[in-house]
Amino acid sequence: MNTSTLTRRAALSAAAATMSFAVLAGGLAPAAGAASLPAYPEPAPYGRTFQTDPGHDFTKGLKPRKNGVLRGWISHYSGGLAEYQPVRYARGKHVDRFVGPREGDVTGYAAPIASNVIFLSAYGCKPGSGTTMDKRGVGTKRCSRTELLRRIKTGQKQPSLIWTVKGKIVKVAEIFTS
Repeated sequence: MNTSTLTRRAALSAAAATMSFAVLAGGLAPAAGAASLPAYPEPAPYGRTFQTDPGHDFTKGLKPRKNGVLRGWISHYSGGLAEYQPVRYARGKHVDRFVGPREGDVTGYAAPIASNVIFLSAYGCKPGSGTTMDKRGVGTKRCSRTELLRRIKTGQKQPSLIWTVKGKIVKVAEIFTS
């Protein structure tokens, strides 16, 4: 073999190695992310009925909801567990609002919030940063897990779409309320 053939082979090997690294680095990241968040049907953000969870035994204490998306709000966070319950949109005589189950209703869930949770805010990540939502009124601004926990700990129940996968809350997208 002459020198130009060896140089060409070395260049091709280097290019192949670079392409393999690019495929591994770029190709696996989206696939891994997609695998961790399956495409579940989403409820209408402003739906007027509570979502059901057939087969869930509410008499056995608070447990995670089955895999899927719930229109609800997180009511409490302590000891690594978030308690959440379904909500519905209620038209009022003067004011429309979201409401949870009636007092004494045991419809509730509890699950840990994943360390890599996706939190999409309808109000931006910092107070007063304006609204950030799509045409359905669902948040689009990605904020940190720390910001999500801070908002939960303030005690304000924010209606959201809550994704649960394998017993963990993996995504929370706020629903805009005025």
